[in-house]
Amino acid sequence: MQQKAQSSRSSVPHKIDLARRIDLTTLRLFIAICEEGNLTRASQREAIAPSAVSKRMHDLEEVLEVALFERHPNGMALTPAGESLLHHARVTLLNVEKIAVDMAEHARGVRGHVRMLANLSSIVEFLPDDLPGFFHSHELVRLDLQERPSAEVVRGVEEGVADIGICSADVSTRALERFSYRRDRLVIVVRSDHPLSGATDVSFADTLDYDHVGLFATSSIYLRSQYTAQQIGKSIRLRVHVPGFDAVCRMVQAGMGIGLIPDRAFEVLSHGMDLSAVELSDGWADRELVLVARDPAGLSATSQLMLEHLRFPRSRAH
Repeated sequence: MQQKAQSSRSSVPHKIDLARRIDLTTLRLFIAICEEGNLTRASQREAIAPSAVSKRMHDLEEVLEVALFERHPNGMALTPAGESLLHHARVTLLNVEKIAVDMAEHARGVRGHVRMLANLSSIVEFLPDDLPGFFHSHELVRLDLQERPSAEVVRGVEEGVADIGICSADVSTRALERFSYRRDRLVIVVRSDHPLSGATDVSFADTLDYDHVGLFATSSIYLRSQYTAQQIGKSIRLRVHVPGFDAVCRMVQAGMGIGLIPDRAFEVLSHGMDLSAVELSDGWADRELVLVARDPAGLSATSQLMLEHLRFPRSRAH
């Protein structure tokens, strides 16, 4: 046990020394060699003498105590250790660039940064109405908003990619805290000359006699409709997968089939397209969207303000 403790302590100075001896310029030169496949071209690209680049790579291998390259007459090839370092070097330089961007924003007066992952439904239907009220009160906050399928929203918040997520309540949110956000209802989008046009409502089973325009395969709407079709014992007559609600409407307008999207999305996107929305009578068509976070109390003050704003209707813009 004592020997193990000593070994653990002895590794700490090595890690500190490693951090001091590997600089960003060396990592940038290493990436250049990997991308150019040749030390001479890399040195020309980075405007540094080839001898200086060669010495930096030699010193880097000595510090890491591993060979990073296989030297050949016509160039340099990465060893497995070199491949691993290339990944870490790119991530490191990307993070440095992010630091520069964030600091520049603070210099311009930005006060806080919120990272959010949200599914397509929330971005199209609700966030354009909900966010202006927040930014009216917090003008110097920056929001990094990225669209992801609901399952990936959960994974991203779990892994710390985002502070807050918005996803379908149908997906498992596992250990994340979740709060009700909004509700919508799925509708069938059809052309005005389609046999279903004019119907008050329709069951999903009755739509399976027609060609469908489906959302991307990992969307919660497509996965739920596929599951329902399997339960009925039929297949969806899928003509095409598309990446968003606007593409669904355009494909339906072009006569490619019928589509399944949320009612609010139809209201926003279908103007002037001569399309109709038929309410889906199935119970699962009534959907809930939820907010998720790992530990709301552990969020930054800015992220807590955003979460509170989205949770409570009185804070939203009207």
